[in-house]
Amino acid sequence: MSRRQATLEVRVTPRASRRSVVRRGTLVCVAVPEPPAENQANEAVVALLAKTLGIARSAVEIVAGGKGRTKRVVVHGLTDHEALARIEEA
Repeated sequence: MSRRQATLEVRVTPRASRRSVVRRGTLVCVAVPEPPAENQANEAVVALLAKTLGIARSAVEIVAGGKGRTKRVVVHGLTDHEALARIEEA
């Protein structure tokens, strides 16, 4: 059984006026209104990406960059191509 997973480079803008997920080439830009304090922005990013991709929150995992604006996010169950296509369609 092969495991499909997408690895996305995500640039986060906390304290944004509204939520958004936009693809810019291979980079995914995510804006959330939550502040970066106490992991609030990271939790909001996971929730927003899961909603945008149409998958469970448990399938989205921040694997690098937890304290910075640029993060590496793994999406279980989708390929890179599928994940980026779903972001463009949203």
